[in-house]
Amino acid sequence: MEIFIIIALILAGLLLFIVEVFLIPGISIAGIASAICLLYANYYAFDALGVTAGFITLVASGIGVVVVTAWFMHSKTVDKLSLKKTLDYKIDPLKGLDINVDDEGVAVTRLALIGNAEINGHIIEVRSADGLIDEKTPVRVERIVEGSVIVRKINH
Repeated sequence: MEIFIIIALILAGLLLFIVEVFLIPGISIAGIASAICLLYANYYAFDALGVTAGFITLVASGIGVVVVTAWFMHSKTVDKLSLKKTLDYKIDPLKGLDINVDDEGVAVTRLALIGNAEINGHIIEVRSADGLIDEKTPVRVERIVEGSVIVRKINH
């Protein structure tokens, strides 16, 4: 009867382990219950059947966790649960804005390589081609690269 209880506890612990790792990840009731089942199965084996049976149970439950994890990872169930979509779009911060090379504006914030500038009535994030540019300094759009506006200080 003791062996049946130990086997049932280990099987319940492995089932709850699968639920915890693959279905509801994080620390949840399934994970705590899995740990309790596996630990109590080992304690019960040491207490009721002796040291030899306890070590056999300990090794069996450890191997069981490894085998169940490997089996579940290689099964088609993981493929059915996995996310296969990829994000294939890029955010364009300049979409809808009419900003072109040689447009002029004013630095709204200090451009310590990156800051904000008002160009054509729009406040946008810009990069400085000159290094540090103080706020309220006139700037000109030098180039636009991958959605980044690069400005240079206008010298009057």
